[in-house]
Amino acid sequence: MIEVYVDGASQGNPGLSGAGIYIKAHGKQLEFAEPLGVHTSHKAEFLAAIKALDICMNQYPDEILSFRSDSQIVVDAVEAGYTKNPLFQPLLSEIIEKGNQFPLYFFKWIPSKQNHHADRLAKQAIHKKS
Repeated sequence: MIEVYVDGASQGNPGLSGAGIYIKAHGKQLEFAEPLGVHTSHKAEFLAAIKALDICMNQYPDEILSFRSDSQIVVDAVEAGYTKNPLFQPLLSEIIEKGNQFPLYFFKWIPSKQNHHADRLAKQAIHKKS
């Protein structure tokens, strides 16, 4: 099972945003800091999950994925398969579509203090852009 920690950050709301992705797989740790452009903090959280799925599709296409996020809105939306917010509906659809290409994937909410690697990377990604 691959552990994927994701976080989105935004400097301003909306503002410059970044995705932080920290992956623990087969005894190795991978780090990704991806600039996202200008978005709200919630949208950055969804985009971070999409970026992580893209990375996993390339590197771990046949693995079980365990996502950890401190974004309650993303975790709740993925677990329910639904969001009321029309801005997030296409992002959630993309997460589900990409996630369904794996044997199994799931999202788990974790406190921010347990997501410090991904948080640091998301903040680094903002500064890459600015």
